[in-house]
Amino acid sequence: MSGLRVIVADDHPVVRAGLTALLASLPDIEVVAVAADGRDAVKETVLHRPDVAILDLQMPEVDGFAATREISRLAPEVAVLVLTMFDDEDSVFTAMRAGARGYVVKGAEQEEIARAIQAVAAGEAIFSPGVAQRVLRFFSAPPRVSDPFPELTAREREILVLLAGNLGNAAIAARLGLSPKTVSNHLSSIFTKLCVADRAGAILRAREAGIDGG
Repeated sequence: MSGLRVIVADDHPVVRAGLTALLASLPDIEVVAVAADGRDAVKETVLHRPDVAILDLQMPEVDGFAATREISRLAPEVAVLVLTMFDDEDSVFTAMRAGARGYVVKGAEQEEIARAIQAVAAGEAIFSPGVAQRVLRFFSAPPRVSDPFPELTAREREILVLLAGNLGNAAIAARLGLSPKTVSNHLSSIFTKLCVADRAGAILRAREAGIDGG
């Protein structure tokens, strides 16, 4: 495949510039837009309709998970390739459920990134070697039936339990030793992963799953 058009979204200017320069040096790949947060990533993707949108996961405004979900809904023909520093199972599977076709860890060689772009543009699924091993281990392990929300991280599950106990953001932050802003960010991620609009929806999902906050 040749002449691939891509968008790069990363909130770190140095990483964004470096990745853009790297891609510009590759034959048959054109960077048509860049974005510093998830909201702009969605906007630029809908505007330019590239072949591939390369997204970081931890971005302000709208994170990479939510941006991937929106791109899959608004521009399903665009392949999303996640390029992130996180390789934990929660991040990998949440991104894939959101619609990502590939998952590459930052620090990958230029050839690996180029191959991943070509693969997702061709409709294939591709993972970094370390991520692929995690995926294989996940599917070869016994099913985890005791966890009603496997898409949540351990910290997000802690916050959901406290939320189900009707604690406010400040109380949750004090209980866990976090800042209210961090709690708010975690809650936004929880709402996205549970496909709910607000606290009430998350509490309802939690209580339906038998979580009542103790």
